[in-house]
Amino acid sequence: MQRHTLTPRPNWQETVEQQGLTFHTPEALPPGARPYWDESACYEFTAAEIDRLEAAGNQLQEMCLAAAQHVIDNQRYAELEIPAEAVPLIEWVWNEEPPALYGRFDILFNGDGPPKLLEYNADTPTSLLEASVIQWYWLKALYPEADQFNSIHEKLIAKWKDVTSYLEQPVYFASTAYPEDLLTVAYLRDTADQAGLQTRQLLMEDIGWNDPRQCFVDTTPDEGIMKTIFKLYPWETMLEEEFAQHALATYQGMTWIEPIWKLLLSNKGILPILWELYPNHELLLEAHFVTPQSNWQPAPGWIRKPMHSREGSNITLMNPHGKVIETAGPYTNRMQIDQRLGPAVNFRDPNHPNQNPADPALRWPVLGLWMVDQECCGMGIREDSTPITGNLSSFVPHFFR
Repeated sequence: MQRHTLTPRPNWQETVEQQGLTFHTPEALPPGARPYWDESACYEFTAAEIDRLEAAGNQLQEMCLAAAQHVIDNQRYAELEIPAEAVPLIEWVWNEEPPALYGRFDILFNGDGPPKLLEYNADTPTSLLEASVIQWYWLKALYPEADQFNSIHEKLIAKWKDVTSYLEQPVYFASTAYPEDLLTVAYLRDTADQAGLQTRQLLMEDIGWNDPRQCFVDTTPDEGIMKTIFKLYPWETMLEEEFAQHALATYQGMTWIEPIWKLLLSNKGILPILWELYPNHELLLEAHFVTPQSNWQPAPGWIRKPMHSREGSNITLMNPHGKVIETAGPYTNRMQIDQRLGPAVNFRDPNHPNQNPADPALRWPVLGLWMVDQECCGMGIREDSTPITGNLSSFVPHFFR
């Protein structure tokens, strides 16, 4: 695994926009900050390293499904901050096995030791278009003789085709109005279109409820009944809203993608459970629940995370030397877990020195292993100037030989 510095392509902004990536550079980019799509660098891997990462993703998927079964068998929902009213449906859906589409493992890896799981974005992962399409075109333009760990697009289309008979069409694609969410949903809708499905797209806030008919309806004049919904919107958030009572009451007559059992894997509580089930496993980092009884306090070499959070929010990290890094965010009232820090994976970037001359110019990559139909089929890399990956961390392409 190597990090290379590059000269970005001329007019790269127009190029990636034509390929669909419209939010490549945040508005009002601070001086010295990196664009979101960052092709001033790339990562090179060996074929053996890619094989190792692919195997790790597949093994972690098996371990996570076993951990979900353990939660169900032992009724450990409260430890994962899952509301009691959702439990009967989680168990029903788990047994019925309706369609589940995709997820993303966030991984630490330096090319030497085993990959280490940071967390599993099993419900609402983004950075998908970048991983499946944009970096593929980048590869063909700059390294046409090389390869890339990336069959995401083909796997998504194949999965939609595989589940077509389970879906009542049209399939509705819904998200918030946030640009990245809109783009992710538009891309997923496009893969469903290519699979031959009838689709429509709308905002979550525009999903209507028809009380006399007791169903969700769309924004058309005749209020079409919505039977199949892909939602890029966290289940834990939905269950805290008025929306929840209708979603739970009608769930068995609809298809939601992702299904509600993803609540078992899309929160950080699965990490301590994985550690209990697979202690000292080479793919895991030690993790524990934070409870009043445990007296477990942040310590050097540990990171504290809310049970449910997004984009690196509300994190407290204490490095091995006792230096604390904290991030702000809205998840202040959540249960928490502590996770041991993995090996420090960073690369010196000579082209973009740190503003503080006393600090080295380091970039900290996190590898996102994409799962489609329970199979590891691609990778995207986000990197930052700190060990915490946030909303504005850059996406950096990769290749292997």
